[in-house]
Amino acid sequence: MVMKIIYLRNIIVLFTLSALLALTGCIADRGEYRVVDGQMLGTFLHLSAQTTEQPNVIYDKMMSIDAESKRSMSIFDENSLLSRINRSETDSIDEHIRFNLELAARITEVSGGAYDVTVKPLVEAYGFAGKERRTEVNVDSLMEFVGFEKIRIEGNRIVKNDSRVQLDFNSIAKGYTVDLAAQTLESMGIKNYIVDIGGEVRCKGVNKRGGAWRIGIETPFDGNNTAGEHIQQIISLSDCALATSGNYRRFYLDESGRKITHTIDPRTGKSVVSDLLSATVVAPTCAEADAYGTMFMALGKEQAIEVARRLESQGVMVYFITSDAKGAYEIFYSSALAPSLKVVDGMHAI
Repeated sequence: MVMKIIYLRNIIVLFTLSALLALTGCIADRGEYRVVDGQMLGTFLHLSAQTTEQPNVIYDKMMSIDAESKRSMSIFDENSLLSRINRSETDSIDEHIRFNLELAARITEVSGGAYDVTVKPLVEAYGFAGKERRTEVNVDSLMEFVGFEKIRIEGNRIVKNDSRVQLDFNSIAKGYTVDLAAQTLESMGIKNYIVDIGGEVRCKGVNKRGGAWRIGIETPFDGNNTAGEHIQQIISLSDCALATSGNYRRFYLDESGRKITHTIDPRTGKSVVSDLLSATVVAPTCAEADAYGTMFMALGKEQAIEVARRLESQGVMVYFITSDAKGAYEIFYSSALAPSLKVVDGMHAI
């Protein structure tokens, strides 16, 4: 009887060793962690992935995605499909524009109109769409062409109520492109990766140390243009996306000394200046995180906290940096995000 027990234990030990060796072999088969750096969408690209593929092959795939995104959704390329739609030279839409319009419609509804991709005439007038800003912005006249209700999709066409309605995907297209990059990596069989395009991130699996991917959230003081040097928080994530919106980099002072930020409230047509300094959003996709971040900035602190509570059931989590009455930083975060944060002392769970 004793001999049989020992024999069975030996089988278990051998089986366990075989399983571990097989697992180790599978991990080794996935290759080394390779890094790809470059430029996409006019900003930086940083990518780390465990793969047997050479970095130059991955880089070429990223450049193909970059070119495709620009051909479709760029407002800076006058020959892009979106630019031609804005000039009413065509009403045809492709899969990228359709996806982003449908997602934008849902977020516009959630925000009560605080998020709206028809905001381009206002953004351009304030000087944030590659055009020289106007000395005086006639908000009332421009608002005639702003409002998601002024467009609709019919088949493979976009229909405008007024030909002067124009679309701006800068609040969603970069996140969407990050998603395209992530999908490409997964189609190559890559299970552990992080893609970062201009601070908008999607990650899956683990880093080369076997832990979650660590991402820095920057301190949002005016003029902070040194990416990565002033980190306010470290967040550890896997199998999700992250994007941060803020008004501490893209702004200017007008002739009266007023701060004009690139976040425009489509409900009022005015530049948003509030005590919400930056909004970091964690979501299932980077397109969602990107758009929700812009939405929260337009809503302002109180409304943003209220909407964030409702969205938590959809896998959306937030980290808001606000300014109190004395100008000190105050942090509000989704309670579900707490295990991913390095520090939570002195902060407020919502």
